[in-house]
Amino acid sequence: MEYVYAALMLHKLEKEVNEANVTSVVKATGAEVNEAQVKALVASLADVNIEEAIKAAPVAVAAAAPAADAPAEGGDDKKEKKAEPPSEKQEEAAMEGLSSLFG
Repeated sequence: MEYVYAALMLHKLEKEVNEANVTSVVKATGAEVNEAQVKALVASLADVNIEEAIKAAPVAVAAAAPAADAPAEGGDDKKEKKAEPPSEKQEEAAMEGLSSLFG
């Protein structure tokens, strides 16, 4: 997972997502680098438009979290609203978005 995070960070900073840069980012975190995983990630991202993949990724799961922090409506009723767990369809959509990162 740290390799994907490294690639996303490099993309956000408008740096090239290549083996040397991903390796540098992972090393900077103190994690041990697996060169085979770095090569596999960079190869799978070669033909992927990361910006489009991010836009296509579902955000419904993240949008449910703020509802738990919102004050309960209805005046004196101070019961907390709890966020519902994501449905199967939301989870499937999230996995499809993630799989698009890897071609």
